[in-house]
Amino acid sequence: MKDCSQEIGKMNTKTVAVIGLGAMGSRIAQNLLNSDYSVVVYNRTSEKAQPLIKQGAVFATTPRVAVEQSDVAISMVTDDESSRQVWLAPETGAAWELTPGKVAIEMSTLTVDWVRELNKIITQREVGFLDAPVVGSRSQAEAGKLISLVGGEIATLDQVQSILSAAGITTIQRVGPVGQGMAMKLAVNALFGIQVAALAELLGMLSKHEIEPSKAMECLGDLPVLSMAAKGAGSLIVAQNHAPLFPITLVEKDFRYVLQTAQGLAAELPTSSAVIDIYRAAIAHGYGNENITGIGQLFV
Repeated sequence: MKDCSQEIGKMNTKTVAVIGLGAMGSRIAQNLLNSDYSVVVYNRTSEKAQPLIKQGAVFATTPRVAVEQSDVAISMVTDDESSRQVWLAPETGAAWELTPGKVAIEMSTLTVDWVRELNKIITQREVGFLDAPVVGSRSQAEAGKLISLVGGEIATLDQVQSILSAAGITTIQRVGPVGQGMAMKLAVNALFGIQVAALAELLGMLSKHEIEPSKAMECLGDLPVLSMAAKGAGSLIVAQNHAPLFPITLVEKDFRYVLQTAQGLAAELPTSSAVIDIYRAAIAHGYGNENITGIGQLFV
């Protein structure tokens, strides 16, 4: 076993920076460490980095320092504003240490306009860039079973495919040029959010007809009308388990980004426009930090 570990360590000679150690970023960094990559991490609060530091990760004081020490930089942050800060802040931005041969990967769920703007800035430095948002839960990240929806050049993807696999991504779907991976991720999150909202309101209606939510989910689960994701959400609604796997505040942010993307193309999204109001109502009721399934409380 010792010899095998040493061989893997020699193979994984690239150093990877992981910027943003939230629920997904921390697990991606952990997976890379488990695969014997050298990992540099940055987070606004250093406390979140401590478990990774104890396992050999190096903590960088700024995104710029993190990228200076790395061959590949992965960003996993909350929104456009956070992404802009980590990449382009005048003194501390990661982009300023990107040199030819390095690769930048934006895994956050952001707007299409922003990732295309970021791509122009980064590729001017002769650096490869991918938007590669991930689909999956925290448990899927821990199990190394994430899906990545990638926008960018095939040659750039080829450079980092082994790193993405080591980060816990088992399925890589290249959608097209930069921005298309992000557009697809926004569509995925909107579709999931629409399903959960519809299911929550229908379970509420059925309960008023004295059909217990557990019985309703049992019936619905035996029919081909529910996706696996909706079944999972329904079971959490029934259990009234709203631990924040996908907080409502982030769901609302993703719907805003979907609508912003559609507006730029003069496309109409009447369903998404209606559903975002449900999540905003949940936030107004104080459920914003709860899981997406917390909207079920609006219909009790």
